[in-house]
Amino acid sequence: MLSLLKRYRQLLLVSALLLVPLVAFLASGRRGREPNFVDRAVISLTSPLQSALNWIIDGGVGLVNGYVDLRGVRRENDALRLENMQLRAAVQSLGEARTENERLRQLLGYTEAVPGPEIPARVVGVNPVAKLLSVRISSGERQGVFEGMSVVTPDGIVGRVIRTTGHYADVALVTDPQSRVGVRVQRSRARGTAAGSGSGPLLLENMLRTEDVENGDLIITSGTDGVYPPGMVVGRVTNLEKKEHGMFQGADIVPAVDTTKLEEVLVVGSPYGVAAQAVEGGTR
Repeated sequence: MLSLLKRYRQLLLVSALLLVPLVAFLASGRRGREPNFVDRAVISLTSPLQSALNWIIDGGVGLVNGYVDLRGVRRENDALRLENMQLRAAVQSLGEARTENERLRQLLGYTEAVPGPEIPARVVGVNPVAKLLSVRISSGERQGVFEGMSVVTPDGIVGRVIRTTGHYADVALVTDPQSRVGVRVQRSRARGTAAGSGSGPLLLENMLRTEDVENGDLIITSGTDGVYPPGMVVGRVTNLEKKEHGMFQGADIVPAVDTTKLEEVLVVGSPYGVAAQAVEGGTR
């Protein structure tokens, strides 16, 4: 506002001088004197200047008020934008926490139906070597995890423990080419073997050609391999191939658990597996 007054101070001075006759005119007008030629000339000359001066002053005041309001709106928008970002981050965190709680709730409910001891753990590492498909979990010997114990989720089997340390353990996945799991068809009780293929589905092996197997059948553990308790879900039959000759028929098994997306698991020891581990530990 001060800068505007300094910039137009000459114009304002001239306007003030011209307004003096106008003031005199207005004062005399109150006494009822009729304006003469000079008064009319002064009014004609000063009216545009007075209008311009009022426009400049009103415009300057409006400009200053608009600038102040604009700064307030910008500050409010910045605050709202920051609050929006914080709320979005909080929503994402709550969504992840809700998903994790749901997984842990399912895992906790699953432990009630699992025979033998059960130890929860998180997946903390993945073996980058293609020759051995394995993951590292956050429970080891200190938590009661020993070599040979099975690892599962509420959806199905994951693998078996092959190495342990104080607080960690390595788990060979069922998809590893060296993995072999004793299985049976839940519907017909036909018995066979699920073999890891390294990638993609498991392979159904040692299934007699005369056994009743169909695409879509649920495959569960048989409990005959000394690692997995019986009745745990392995996957479903697909690409069934019934050969006309030979002893066995072949098929693929789509795993119930996507081992590439593991986060929490449960380490389980079958009753006879735990007993054997205890005997072995006592003879050392």
